[in-house]
Amino acid sequence: MPSLRQKFGKRLRSIRKARDLTQEQFAEELGISVDFLSLIERGINAPSFETLDQMAVKLRIPVKDFFDFPSRIR
Repeated sequence: MPSLRQKFGKRLRSIRKARDLTQEQFAEELGISVDFLSLIERGINAPSFETLDQMAVKLRIPVKDFFDFPSRIR
């Protein structure tokens, strides 16, 4: 079962790609390194509350949308 960090990272990557943003573009907008963004998207690291808020602003979504994980259907 994926961890919360992994679910969050997968959701973030999905939203970023839907906006046609590369990791490089999005990391630059957030003022973080591409390496750190990659770690977040892979579920290895978690963003700070400040970075999480910045991500929501840049992607024009409420923070809660990052945690709207699709449920698995059997």
